[in-house]
Amino acid sequence: MKKTGAISKAGNLNVSRREFVKMALAAGTTLAVGPQLWSAETKNEMPLRPLGRTGEKVSAIGLGGYHIGLQSDEELSLRIIRSAIDRGITFMDNCWDYNDGESEVRMGKALRDGSRQKVFLMTKIDGRTRTLAAKQIDESLKRLQTDHVDLLQFHEIVRPTDPDPIFAPGGAMEAVLEAKQAGKIRFIGFTGHKDPSIHLHMLELAAEHKFRFDAVQMPLNVMDAHFRSFEHQVLPVLVKEGIGVLGMKPLGFGEILRSKTVSAIECLQYALNLPTSTVITGIDSLKILDQAVEAARTFKLMSQEQVTALLARTAEAAASGNYEQFKTSTGFDATTRNPQWTGTN
Repeated sequence: MKKTGAISKAGNLNVSRREFVKMALAAGTTLAVGPQLWSAETKNEMPLRPLGRTGEKVSAIGLGGYHIGLQSDEELSLRIIRSAIDRGITFMDNCWDYNDGESEVRMGKALRDGSRQKVFLMTKIDGRTRTLAAKQIDESLKRLQTDHVDLLQFHEIVRPTDPDPIFAPGGAMEAVLEAKQAGKIRFIGFTGHKDPSIHLHMLELAAEHKFRFDAVQMPLNVMDAHFRSFEHQVLPVLVKEGIGVLGMKPLGFGEILRSKTVSAIECLQYALNLPTSTVITGIDSLKILDQAVEAARTFKLMSQEQVTALLARTAEAAASGNYEQFKTSTGFDATTRNPQWTGTN
């Protein structure tokens, strides 16, 4: 693929294609995690963790953006966001397409009270072309009522064909780099929930363009460890390269609890036990907020024996992927239902 000048200047990733593949193949089932990944610094009993090599620290729990647009009472959404901030949650997740933009609108309203400076604000775009990506960035900033986001991510890298148009001439990466130069964004990442091989392709393609992502978002939970595992295949590459790890779907959109093999706190603490910068979880009520904060407040590094026992309880239920249907079906793929959002249909 022809490299554009803008992308080749974007970063310096000293890893060859052969080295990258070797790294991926070397990914084991157990990570040697240093204590530096668990910061001694806390904020209102919420641990803070480093976001890769960015120099930023973010809350160990992140507030999921999709769920804050679900409440029929907007004031409840605002209370959840502001209460989360008061309790030390600094990482705010969002997306251009969540609830037809309503999640961003509510986040913007909640942060008008001066708390914008207290949070690390992230949103995502679907556009794969330069023109559409630029448009979505500006729309997100307007809804969020801010002049910049701390992290912008390419959303739903869920098909093998998704990475290539982003890096192609006239692709979305050009718009994102221009937005970064203009001060509209600080850091760049991508997300996906389908297959580790697609994440690895996105990372490999970035390496070919001498670009390093600042953060990557992916499912990390007790079921993922057994089935089409991001933990085993992608996480070691991110740790080696110093890329911020954003865990999502720690409860599998609530489905994992239906297996009756594990509790919500166990789910959250399993994800916290991995070398995650933050674990993004859906919080649609103050009760669920209490649960998330309690999981972080009481978290202690798990022994290998504890991890092994927990995974043994979930192995049979996880084997078919029934509790991670975001991997096995298109039901969670908003851009599949709305291909016009990507601009590649």
